[in-house]
Amino acid sequence: MQTSFIDGTTLYRQHNFKLPLDHNKPDAIHITVFARELVDLAKDKQDLPWLVFFQGGPGFQSPRASGETDWLKRLLQEYRVLLLDQRGTGHSSEISQASLAGLSAIQQAEYLTHFRADNIVRDAETIRIKLNIEKWATLGQSFGGFCTLTYLSLFPESLSRCYVTGGIPSITRHADEVYQATYQRTIDKNNVFFEQFPAAQKICNDIAQYLLDHEVSLPNGQQFTVEQFQLIGINLGRCNANLALYYLLESAFIQVNGCKQLSYSFLNQMQQEQSYLTNPLYAILHESIYCQGTASNWSAHRVREQYSQFNYQTGKAFIFTGEMVYPWMFEQLETLKPLRETANLLAKKQDWGNLYDADILNKNKVPLACAVYAEDMFVELDYSRETLANIPMSKAWITNEYEHNGIGVDGEKILSRLIEIANTLDNLPK
Repeated sequence: MQTSFIDGTTLYRQHNFKLPLDHNKPDAIHITVFARELVDLAKDKQDLPWLVFFQGGPGFQSPRASGETDWLKRLLQEYRVLLLDQRGTGHSSEISQASLAGLSAIQQAEYLTHFRADNIVRDAETIRIKLNIEKWATLGQSFGGFCTLTYLSLFPESLSRCYVTGGIPSITRHADEVYQATYQRTIDKNNVFFEQFPAAQKICNDIAQYLLDHEVSLPNGQQFTVEQFQLIGINLGRCNANLALYYLLESAFIQVNGCKQLSYSFLNQMQQEQSYLTNPLYAILHESIYCQGTASNWSAHRVREQYSQFNYQTGKAFIFTGEMVYPWMFEQLETLKPLRETANLLAKKQDWGNLYDADILNKNKVPLACAVYAEDMFVELDYSRETLANIPMSKAWITNEYEHNGIGVDGEKILSRLIEIANTLDNLPK
């Protein structure tokens, strides 16, 4: 891999680090963690402050973005930025059904327990030390914000300031409470969508009924089901997504020899929407991000029974689901099928360690500036406010201007606001 290159006015440096799988056993199994450094070419010789970016997920690589990307362009005005491929993603000892194939389900489950936020943060902290950085800032998007609170719990002395966009979790509530809130927000988003596009309800019913009446395969040969179709509702939580979703739905059917059938282009798009196929770590560990000393026991699946409108029936209104992960996905999705037993073991795991330290967070001295989205479909506003109320030196900008992915839509404005907030917090007595 090329160690560095230049694109426009940005210099990119590639870093690979050999780190312990288990930081409590530094001499045992090691993994590779990759990170990409970006710096304004004209400022490379300057002693700039560093910022490490924590990607949303879990289970997704850092953005393969240009220095001209809106939010990165803003950061590069004053920071040297490190885009971290969290362990198990991208170039960082990637997790896939193929990489896990040589292990038993028990061995897979044990291995994967080391891929949560606590070890992502320990990786970042070890990298900070290896790069000889005294302190650095963080930016966490979505799950990256969860990582930020873990970092503030474990190594607050290593942080100069923290920015979070759409990612302040509850640090105490059970996964069931999280999903009860999330289902309600998902219903809200469905209502908005179908009110804006009333014709979409019939199209969705027609698609669902067609899937019940016919055996339909995605391009990879996987049978496509109503439950899988519902999953594309995850898009309802993103900025400017409703129109694009409607355009997708209205082109679902084509006529072939006088008969209606789902088009290849629609089915191809449905397969592409299933990021779980290429990022199984997301499906395997998603519920564990809410677990501290408790098992999830397939929380989203159980809580769904409290909201019967999500269980499609012929003649009833169709409703999309969101980012929830269900046990049936490990029975239906091709690349998840080999991991079914492993996923069940992890869902039953009760002895997950703590991800946050409330006592340390209650004494926080690091400026924490947050964009909290009032109508966020994935992170409950009330829980974010509940958490921040007990973290000194934190301030939330609560806005309904953006959805969960606001940083990708208007990143320069959002980050400028957060930098301004952090500057104000920096001037407060500590």
